[in-house]
Amino acid sequence: MHDSLTLQLLGEFIGTCILIILGDGVVATVSLKKSKGEGAGWVAIALGWGLAITLAVYCSAFLSPAHLNPAVSLGMAVAGKFPWAYVIPYSIAQILGGLLGGIIVFAHYYDHFKETKDQFAILSVFSTEPAIRNYKMNFLSEFIGTTVLMFALLAFTRGNFTEGLNPIAVGILITSIGFSLGGTTGYAINPARDLGPRLAHQLMPVPNKGKSDWAYSWVPIAGPMIGGALGAWLYTLIP
Repeated sequence: MHDSLTLQLLGEFIGTCILIILGDGVVATVSLKKSKGEGAGWVAIALGWGLAITLAVYCSAFLSPAHLNPAVSLGMAVAGKFPWAYVIPYSIAQILGGLLGGIIVFAHYYDHFKETKDQFAILSVFSTEPAIRNYKMNFLSEFIGTTVLMFALLAFTRGNFTEGLNPIAVGILITSIGFSLGGTTGYAINPARDLGPRLAHQLMPVPNKGKSDWAYSWVPIAGPMIGGALGAWLYTLIP
């Protein structure tokens, strides 16, 4: 990892962009009309996101810590493993990477967006949406998922049992969270994963799109940020 903050921010930008290209890409594959993977279902999405985070970490870890998630950057600061002054710059780089990733997915699947009339399916390619809209419970889902994520990430740093294999371990963790906790909200557990592509949905001329549902957008921001901080704090209580 480079000491230069500029190169670290570049790593976070690149890694988050790749994460969204591959993660939102698998949702597009499953959800959009006339895709060869149309209807593949939740198993494909959960596995696709797990692989996406593994590859994104490998692609960015030589430049930065590969947080790729403002909630992780905040949690690492709470745990004393990351400078507080870097949290906001990292978060901005991650959100911008998510925005570019969303734009690339839009361009790649443009013809399939034209074939898809379901506005919910189109928005779900870019951002998370709850299965049952109940803001308190949706917040709780994102909060719990990110608490688990942050605690586990910090646990991976203790000892050397995942040395050299951290990206794979993180991918397995994301896949597990998706299978076990993702059915309620689509498990953003990452503000940049939701906000960046949601901005792409808002800004780009996506065929057949509806509204970007900004009324819900605070949930995948606040839930992960608070959950990440709690997960880190709980970790610090362990001797």
